[in-house]
Amino acid sequence: MENLLYELQSTQTGGTRAVALVGVVASGNLEVLLERREAPDRCVIEIATPAHGFADLWAAVTEDFAARSAAGGLRITINDGGARPDMVALRLAQGVRLMEKPE
Repeated sequence: MENLLYELQSTQTGGTRAVALVGVVASGNLEVLLERREAPDRCVIEIATPAHGFADLWAAVTEDFAARSAAGGLRITINDGGARPDMVALRLAQGVRLMEKPE
């Protein structure tokens, strides 16, 4: 397993939900856990992936996500099962959407 950590600047996430979970690790997919644990302008993303050597791609996907989404205040944990970048972006967007909804 390769473990990656990205600390990014982002605007604050709306809503009041404390935790959200989207996706499942199976058949090349991934699981994304979002928690409100960071400063309002900071997003921390931790990734555990079996695919070594893709840190630059993960950096690009996470930086794009933080720039396009209101992810500030979130610590995001990703358990990857070999997902493609478009699936990662989809799950991250789903997670933020869920965090913005009332509990």
